[in-house]
Amino acid sequence: MSPHLSRRDLLRLASAAATVPLLSACAGAPPAPGAEPGTFTVYWNAGHDYQAYRKVIAEFEQANKVTVNFQKYQWPDLRTRLLADFASGVVPDVVEEPGGWVQEFALSGNARSLQEYVDRDGAAMGFPADWQPVTVERNSYQGQVYGVQLHLTCTLLFYNKGMLDAAGVQPPTTWEELLEAARKLTKGDVYGIALNQDHTYANPWLLQAGVRHYDPGTKEVLTPRDKAVEAMRFQADLVHRHKVAPVPVSGTDYSGPQKLFSAGRAAMIITGPWDLGPIKETSPDIELGLAAPLKKDGQATNAAGTSLLVPAKAARPDLSWDFIKRITALEVERAATEEVGMLMPRVSWAELPEVGNDPLIKPFADALGYAQDSSQEIRLTGQSGRFDEELKKMYQSVVIQNRPAEEAIEALAETAKGFLK
Repeated sequence: MSPHLSRRDLLRLASAAATVPLLSACAGAPPAPGAEPGTFTVYWNAGHDYQAYRKVIAEFEQANKVTVNFQKYQWPDLRTRLLADFASGVVPDVVEEPGGWVQEFALSGNARSLQEYVDRDGAAMGFPADWQPVTVERNSYQGQVYGVQLHLTCTLLFYNKGMLDAAGVQPPTTWEELLEAARKLTKGDVYGIALNQDHTYANPWLLQAGVRHYDPGTKEVLTPRDKAVEAMRFQADLVHRHKVAPVPVSGTDYSGPQKLFSAGRAAMIITGPWDLGPIKETSPDIELGLAAPLKKDGQATNAAGTSLLVPAKAARPDLSWDFIKRITALEVERAATEEVGMLMPRVSWAELPEVGNDPLIKPFADALGYAQDSSQEIRLTGQSGRFDEELKKMYQSVVIQNRPAEEAIEALAETAKGFLK
């Protein structure tokens, strides 16, 4: 088990342990489901159950004479389950993770190095040469590869073309232009922009202001501090001072801005490709526009997306690697993009004609060149879980509760000193 689990993880682990069958010391104890001969267990995000992946699973089963136990979870539940498995010693064969867990579990010894497989098969499968560099770096630890990126996403400014045209507004390119546009677009019960209650949506703003989550040299968090304050204050001011955005509703659902946008209650939102489908389905009449990443001190967006890892105690790593190779192939990426519009990490994917010709996919593909991983330096401390909890508290206290940004960030920094020693 990781020596750096957050308090939330420990609570989840304690509750999950009560429901996880413990391995008996007796030789005749029945194997856990993930260890049954002929069964290959995969933990997957419930929202990523694509037909393109089901086809790969069927081919994998036939080629390897196994049955895939395809278990789908929401991210918090998947983490709870996985931590309990690490404690019990009975683990799945492959895990999809939301970004950040690969290095965390490499640090704790719970993820398996894939370097021997990369050395053997990397050139043939195009890894790492055909993967965007940021995805290789965020899945490596101490010079070895521990994960392979499955999806590579980022956030952009979505806007309602009809609303902007009616208000005589051009798609904004800077923070100042966004504020000006939001003011013109806010009328009656319609807001110029809607912000997300999920704290991860602060990352593009922080990156555009040149803020790092953590500086290993100085051990400072959210640095430079004045830029972090400026980024957080700007978001809060959109809600509380300028009143061009509604107060985000605290909770676990990050689809609130998309629902406002689809209902015609918000002219702009900052989100990712995961909201393309819901907008099309619920509001097919909206003419959707996508703007390039905004500029402040620099132009940037956040690199996000999922990766695949193999637990250190996985019994059949050769099979695990075969599964990873199959499901990250270019033709599978192409099929998943065609099916749901998901963005992918291969350089050759961005060069596909169907990507370049799609007005809703191409802006994302172009923006990946501006995508940065905001949390890698904090992840490598082994304390990313605890920092993330504090970042969430800070973000919601500023953006939702209108706490002064200087005060909230200082409180986060003081707390972080206690675990970033």
